[in-house]
Amino acid sequence: MMNSELNCSNSFVSLAATENGVAHSPSFPPMSVATGINRVVDNRETQSVGVMTAVRTKTTEVAEQPNSAPDEQGLDVRQAHIYLLDDEMANVVLLQRMLQSAGYTNLSSSTDSQQGMRECIENPPDLLMLDLMMPHLNGYAVMETLRAAWGTDNAIPILVLTADASREACRRALSLGASDFVNKPIDMMEMRLRTRNLLNSRLLDQQLRAANAQLEARVVERTRDLERINLDLQEAQTEALEKLAQAAEFRDDDTGDHIRRVGNCAELLALKLGLPSHHASLIGRAAPLHDIGKIAIPDSILLKPGKLTDEEFDIMKTHALMGAALLSHSRSPLMQHAEVIARTHHERWNGSGYPAHLEGEDIPIEGRIAAVIDVFDALTHERPYKAAWPVKDALAEIKKCADSHFDPRVVEAFCELNHADLI
Repeated sequence: MMNSELNCSNSFVSLAATENGVAHSPSFPPMSVATGINRVVDNRETQSVGVMTAVRTKTTEVAEQPNSAPDEQGLDVRQAHIYLLDDEMANVVLLQRMLQSAGYTNLSSSTDSQQGMRECIENPPDLLMLDLMMPHLNGYAVMETLRAAWGTDNAIPILVLTADASREACRRALSLGASDFVNKPIDMMEMRLRTRNLLNSRLLDQQLRAANAQLEARVVERTRDLERINLDLQEAQTEALEKLAQAAEFRDDDTGDHIRRVGNCAELLALKLGLPSHHASLIGRAAPLHDIGKIAIPDSILLKPGKLTDEEFDIMKTHALMGAALLSHSRSPLMQHAEVIARTHHERWNGSGYPAHLEGEDIPIEGRIAAVIDVFDALTHERPYKAAWPVKDALAEIKKCADSHFDPRVVEAFCELNHADLI
């Protein structure tokens, strides 16, 4: 534009100088100022028409090239799958030519609405160009079926081709999932622009879904890693607690089998009572620590073969509080269950137990379970102060103490277990 204006200005100056008596340029014959001005104006108009023609040509070229350069991921909307569904073959052929001239090559089509609908369900396209007025199934019915088949999360655009430009038709199509409209007779430029815009939106939606899927996969993978780490930590914690329980148990049971039996039996009894599996597992892992407080009891009392004096028994009873104190103030659910069991496994259903003389359901279920299991295991195995009892005698003693020492419901569930597996 600047060169054109400069040329026009030079011509005008040259003409004006001629009229003022200046020597004429050999290439310009003499003429009037008015004639020169008219020629300049004509020249400007001619150049303006040329510029506008060039602009229109460039605009057409842009519309005809639907994002011809692939994006950073190598994706190109010209590779998109476009499905043409119109009952008039002439319309299908016309659309194919328009799209092919714009660089789209992945085209499918049908003039049968039922067949086209089935093919779009089996192989969803990136864009559906859909006529509304068709026999058998019209465009409205096709849209309704396809949206249900594709699902609400499948943002496949539908470009409606219709000669019905009424508001009612537009509203109905939009309510059924139409994305955009092109009125018949089809304007090639408008059709290409709307096609490009819908495919760009489709491409962005696919990229976003792919990014979300990758993110979800990473979250799942990271979650699995954390679960494995958590499981390792739980196993390490359980093992450490077992070692701690064994350290106390070895003082009066050099095999450490008592704490393993109590843990296994406590979990089985908790499940028999209908507790959730995760709760039963916690009880089973925490129960071996029920006597951890015995680590503070003198050997002269703990290992005494005969009956304890009242004073000695008072000292022995302190192991419940000492064990609870040792396990207290933990944020771990396992340690919290262990603290409850250590504190309450010598409480009695009638309130005559220790250390807090809790009664009935005021005693936590963990303590009520551990109380039955601990006594049964103690009766059926040899201790420094007694011989092992037969299982049937131990069961009879447990039943006799129901409703006084033990929760009757816990005793009933315990009696249903396979006791041969408990010893």
